[in-house]
Amino acid sequence: MNDGMTTPWGERALARFPEDPRDRLRAWDASDEYLLRHLAAEATDLSGTVVVVGDRWGALVTALAEHGPVQITDSFLGQEATRRNLARNGVEPGAVRLLTTQDPPPGRIDVLLVRVPKSLALLEDQLLRLAPALHEGTVVVGTGMVKEIHTSTLALFERILGPTRTSLAERKARLILCTPDPSRDRPANPWPYSYDLPDGVGAVSGRRVVNHAGVFCADRLDIGTRFFLEHLPEGRGARRVVDLGCGNGVVGTAMALANPEAEVLFTDESFQAVASAEATYKANGVPEHAEFRVGDGLSGVPAGSVDLVLNNPPFHSHQATTDATAWRMFTGARRALRPGGELWVIGNRHLGYHVKLRRVFGNSRLVASDPKFVVLKAVKR
Repeated sequence: MNDGMTTPWGERALARFPEDPRDRLRAWDASDEYLLRHLAAEATDLSGTVVVVGDRWGALVTALAEHGPVQITDSFLGQEATRRNLARNGVEPGAVRLLTTQDPPPGRIDVLLVRVPKSLALLEDQLLRLAPALHEGTVVVGTGMVKEIHTSTLALFERILGPTRTSLAERKARLILCTPDPSRDRPANPWPYSYDLPDGVGAVSGRRVVNHAGVFCADRLDIGTRFFLEHLPEGRGARRVVDLGCGNGVVGTAMALANPEAEVLFTDESFQAVASAEATYKANGVPEHAEFRVGDGLSGVPAGSVDLVLNNPPFHSHQATTDATAWRMFTGARRALRPGGELWVIGNRHLGYHVKLRRVFGNSRLVASDPKFVVLKAVKR
């Protein structure tokens, strides 16, 4: 959906990425608007280094583009949306610095704007990484919808940065106002976090998993992935395997350990996830013929070049429940697979992935199930 957001700096045309005419979700919400109104009302000095963390579709940096902000994001899709929104609004390339959560942050920050992420761990990691760049005069403002800001969120700002309070709610959005204290004794950053897998999960039993902050279920093996690991295909003869939406890479690493000759592509739209997958893979001494790619699903993978795709699709895009990502993953897998190639999917029973797979592939077979999950297989004919 391409629409206009009214800001104190003028109207901004904004869209999510990838653009879909059926998608009625806007590229901003009331919390973005609230933050921008606050900056204008307080006449915030934006002449120094302005850093925007977690800007979901680039609404904030597009609004503030004339001040040359720095964006830090974990999302490839969000970063690509930002690039397109900046171009859509006539912003010259390079006017806004686009960094990822894996890049070193600026050495000095004068204004820090934080769009509160869904993951408290990702927020913790980012605040700890950014804190050394703050000074007593740094303006720190967080924003989010009321349902996204919890007591634990405020406690994190308070513990890492300094005294913290919240604003009144406006249109179900709230601001976090923090006064940084550079002398604060900050805890050590616990991320990335690693642990050993339990027995009974195939080739990765007892193996080490590495998780950067923000990766789903970063402190333990989630039950869905465990069920998938227990029912993975043997993959004999599969030369090119894709761990699609790889997360920490444990599924693709399992296939690489079981089939040392296979080349595995780990891909995810999260920079944190792909860094985790690479760390997990390398921690287990697997032969060095894997590829790690941050991107939009299987975009850029040649058609008919893949033998096997393994997929655990997300059904949330930030706070919105949607099946759009699963559709893109399934259609992308069909295009990338060779004739006879297989897509294996793990999902909650209620999501009805078998119906979607039949529409995309013309077939779907149940491989395994329990009261919560199903493992499905579709073959490219």
